[in-house]
Amino acid sequence: MHLLINLSNHPSSKWSDEQRTTALAQFTNILDIPFPQIDPIASTADICQLAEEYLQKCYEIADNQAFTIHLMGEMTFTYTLVALLQQNGITCLASTTHRKVLAEEGGKKTFLFEFIQFREYPLI
Repeated sequence: MHLLINLSNHPSSKWSDEQRTTALAQFTNILDIPFPQIDPIASTADICQLAEEYLQKCYEIADNQAFTIHLMGEMTFTYTLVALLQQNGITCLASTTHRKVLAEEGGKKTFLFEFIQFREYPLI
């Protein structure tokens, strides 16, 4: 059994059918961990500590199952956590999308994101 942990601001229950189908074709289950609120005044040391905490959360939620992580969010935290996960032999994925912009009256814009694929983070 190989698990996909989704650590992002987008719960898998709200993914498009295509994204869920793609994930479930590759993984037996998807478990969500909400992405943390990253304080913009946090220091690098704070980010490193938070990434260590989330590394442990991933192992706890996996409960001794093999897992891959879908990780999308604030860049310094994401970079730090990807590095830690990769040091532990864990594959990290990002989702790619086509962004469609719909211009509306009054200058308002609506952005639609069409899932394309999961892409593995290059080894750091």
